[in-house]
Amino acid sequence: MTAAMQRTLTRPVRFEGVGLHTGEPGAVIFRPAAVGTGVQFVRADLPGKPRVQVRPENAHFDPAAGRRTILQQDDVQVHTMEHVLATVAGLSIDNVEIETSTMEIPEPADGSAEPIARMLLKAGFRDQDKPRRHIKVTKPVTWSDNNVHLSAVPYHGLKITFTIDYDHPLVGRQTISLDINDRSFLEEIAPARTFVLERDVASLREAGWIKGGRLENAVVVGKDRILNPEPLRFPDEFVRHKVLDLLGDLSLMGGPLLGHVHAVRSGHQSHVAFIKRLKESLPLPGRRPGGSPEEWDITAIMDIIPHRYPFLLVDRILGIEEGHSIEGLKNVTINEPFFQGHFPGHPIMPAVLIIEAMAQVGGLLLLTSVDDPNDKLMYFIGIDGAKFRRPVTPGDQLRFKLTLLKLRKGTAKMRGEAYVEDQLVAEAELMATVVDRRPA
Repeated sequence: MTAAMQRTLTRPVRFEGVGLHTGEPGAVIFRPAAVGTGVQFVRADLPGKPRVQVRPENAHFDPAAGRRTILQQDDVQVHTMEHVLATVAGLSIDNVEIETSTMEIPEPADGSAEPIARMLLKAGFRDQDKPRRHIKVTKPVTWSDNNVHLSAVPYHGLKITFTIDYDHPLVGRQTISLDINDRSFLEEIAPARTFVLERDVASLREAGWIKGGRLENAVVVGKDRILNPEPLRFPDEFVRHKVLDLLGDLSLMGGPLLGHVHAVRSGHQSHVAFIKRLKESLPLPGRRPGGSPEEWDITAIMDIIPHRYPFLLVDRILGIEEGHSIEGLKNVTINEPFFQGHFPGHPIMPAVLIIEAMAQVGGLLLLTSVDDPNDKLMYFIGIDGAKFRRPVTPGDQLRFKLTLLKLRKGTAKMRGEAYVEDQLVAEAELMATVVDRRPA
């Protein structure tokens, strides 16, 4: 099994434009970023050039600010970044620094993401030395408000199905369903332009929005015709642009998403609400307060594996490299039920339970490699070369490292090691298989 590697740009690239809502001119510079840093905005116009990380807790929607998504970290904001983020996500860029000279990200040229995409393609990409870290939809997640609906279900890639329904004869009801990859993004989504109904323009301008809007950077839909000199680029360009906006908003999750997302009549406000629902519902890294962005807390662990007290023997995941390795912790306390009989007056963790804890950590690595872990179980089918180098007693913290040696047709072989501090206390090669969960 070969994991896709993280990637960044090979060199910086720059564009200029005008903010759609503020009308302010500005410039954006994309710069290569170190592995594991993700996507970050830099406000070059503010003292100290503060950074804003692309993470769900920083996503906001302000009705007073209009039809735009807002990122805010501390008191620093970045507005209308969805086209830039959609392009970064659509071209599978994991790590990039995006420097902006204004609060609102300017729109280049025509109101689509195509000019940004072509610019980044010209800059080129380079693979980095760690696998991509996907955010996987492991169970159905839904959000609704009146006639607006959003949902996500497990899927082996990223698929978006979007339906719009406008009371306008030139727009009407449109639906599109696409698997998102570099090619489909470039050909099917990036060229789709921002659009607005002519009947809404006056009220939007009175509210102080779309100050930078003009026929060159948006499709204006009149009563019975398109007012732009250029015709529609697709018969269903309107719904394609909504996919572009949704892709940008989904990237606020902080990493590439794996799942099938369905959207009906949604916009930026509902997208932000939905990603916050996803954050609370899925086993995302970094949910433990104060934890690193790599860690999974016990709630996230219990979303994936079925074990419960007294047989849940892993407390935290320190990090996963998809399709390659995992590291986890088990805190050993005197309250463990097995210490009552193993042994009275001389408590020692049974060697078989050290292996069981090791296998549970390995099970998380395997189950996060399948499309729908909630419908799967891992069966432990073999052990080779098990060695136990010293007893594990109350007060010890077991740190497990497992590396995937082979994965084929749902059967895996893993190398496992258990440490207390820096001392190796146990090791083994484990064989396991992933099977369908049987009905209760």
